[in-house]
This record gives sequence, structure tokens and C-alpha cells, in this order.
Amino acid sequence: MAYSNINKPTDYFETQLHTGNNGSGRTFTGLDFTPEFIWGKVRDSSNYYHFVVDIVRGGDKFLAPNVTAAEDNKSHGEITSFNSDGTTWIDGTNATYPRVYYNDGAGSTLGGSTYVNWNWKAGGTGVSNTDGSITSTVSANTTSGFSIVSYTGNITAGATVGHGLGDVPKFIIVKNRAAAAWDWTCYHASLGNTRRIFLNSTSAGDTTSAGWNNTTPSSLVVTLGAGRETNNDNTLIMYCFAEKKGFSKFGSYTGNGNTDGTFVYTGFKPAFFMAKRTDTSANWAIIDNQRNTFNVETKRLFPNLVNAEESFDTADFVSNGLKFKTTSGDWNVSGGTYIYMAFAESPLVAGNYVPTTAR
Repeated sequence: MAYSNINKPTDYFETQLHTGNNGSGRTFTGLDFTPEFIWGKVRDSSNYYHFVVDIVRGGDKFLAPNVTAAEDNKSHGEITSFNSDGTTWIDGTNATYPRVYYNDGAGSTLGGSTYVNWNWKAGGTGVSNTDGSITSTVSANTTSGFSIVSYTGNITAGATVGHGLGDVPKFIIVKNRAAAAWDWTCYHASLGNTRRIFLNSTSAGDTTSAGWNNTTPSSLVVTLGAGRETNNDNTLIMYCFAEKKGFSKFGSYTGNGNTDGTFVYTGFKPAFFMAKRTDTSANWAIIDNQRNTFNVETKRLFPNLVNAEESFDTADFVSNGLKFKTTSGDWNVSGGTYIYMAFAESPLVAGNYVPTTAR
């Protein structure tokens, strides 16, 4: 039976919802931790980018997962403080720019839009890590298996970067911060070390040594190819996820093309689930336990698109995984192969032997 040493997953990951107020700034509270990696999206309006902010790069630096754009500095707003239970934000110098918003910035035309932020706890502002041939700055949480890694590439196949987890990452996201035309490149253990896949794209990915030098990450380092997406001579940011029993899962499944769909075992009741079909082109897609607080999960967003939230029957979150209720190609087409990342609302059985309840 699955168990976990993380009895309270909301100490490390939590989804937060809010409605914009067209203000000049905003303080968000109510989390059980200091959020150090935040991924957000306007839910009810199209043509607005996803955004990510983290404590290592700083609260004034935005990246947008759905595009290849370089890092933006303050024009859309900034986090002025990462607080013990949330964050404080102010508007940027370009508050009417119709791309990234966290709060219907003053002068925006959104007017009371709804938002989602997915929040992860890391390990503070970051420390120097010399485990790899490239020195990195790392903010790592070894309990929950998440780290933020900043480094400058050297265009050398076989170069290594320390990630600080003390465990093998199963999912990795890398973005060149300075280059405007280079993809968000991902490693997933189910695809192996010869393939890479792109968060900003519907592509099934490709087979190449340029991403990971055909080398599986170790408990200390990530090995890089000489490709520009993961190891050019600019500064890059890397997000690393190791699997923790009862809290996180990074696996694969095969669709059955039926509304009595495939069951995916995670060992916990999910709070967040993101999937991508890998045998052909398809969208990345996300569901969570806050935009839907009961089954069936219907509200989905697409990391590679600017689209507003869509509502269709997708899946049931159950005590030990999820059960699909759709034949959509983005989730459950017959014979389709998919990768996923999932985080827990509660473990099936926690380290204190308390079982989770059904939704």
C-alpha cells in the first residue's frame, strides 16, 4: 500500500484562485508556505500568456511557457516580496500590454477576470552548487523533490549541472532566458535520455543527443548536450522534479478511446495533473482540484496555448489516481501514448497511516 512521509502536501504545492480587481498592486495570502515558483494564467480570456516567476531569477522577471520569448523584466508587473503565506505584487511599466496579467493591472480592459496560480515551494533564494562541470545556483527542496537551477551554458556536449535534489529527477524543464526563439525543452523519464519534448509546442518531440547527451540524470547532476535550448552560452533556468511517494508522480499511460477511460494510478488523490501525448502532435493540458472541487474534472488549460479555460468532462480524481471520462486526443485517444506529471492533494496512506478519503 502506498504511503508518504509528506502528510500535508499543501506544505509544498498548492493551487490558488483569485479574481482581478483592476488595482495597482495586490497581496495574495492563504498558502501554507512561501511560494518560490509560481505558474499562472488568466482563465476566462483568450490571448493572454501563461507566466512563470521564481525566487532565483527574482520576482521582477517573467517567462511565458506558451511561447519562445525571452525573459521580460518588470513591464508586466513584479513580485516585490515572497511572503510566508503568499506574495506581494505591483503593476509594471506596461500595464496595458495585452499578454501577461496577474491582477487586471490598472488600465487593463480585462475587468474582474479569473486567474489560477500553481505554487511550489523550493529552498529559498539559492546557493552555489559545484557538483557539475558548470557551477549553478540552486534552490532545492529535497523533501518534496523540487529545485530551481540557474546556470550559464558552455556549448559543450557532456557538460553537467548540479540540481541539488539528492535524488534522480524524473521531469526537467529548461528555458534560455535571453534568446527569443528557443523552445522550453523538457526531459521526462518515460521518454528516456535520447528524446526531448517542448512545453510550448504540440510537437511529439524529437530524438537527439542535443538535449541530454543520451545520458540519464543522476542524483547529483543533469547532463547536457550541445544544443542551444539547454546549453548555449546564455543564462538558462531549469526546473527539476524528483518523484516522492504519495506526493508526486511522473509516468506514462496508454489511452483507450472510451468515456469509461484509462485509469492512471498515482498512489494519491491528485491536486494537479498535466499530460501530453507523445506519439503524435497534441496539446499539453492541465486539470486541478481547485478549479473543480468535485468530480467530474471539467476545467482544463493548455500550457502551449493562450486560450481561455475550456470546460468538458475530462476525468475523476479518486483516492489513488484518476479515471478518464473523455475520448479527447489530448487525454485519452485509443492507443495513444502519454506522459504526465501529478501532485497530491492527499496521499492514499500517509506516513502517519491515515488513509485519504474519496472525493
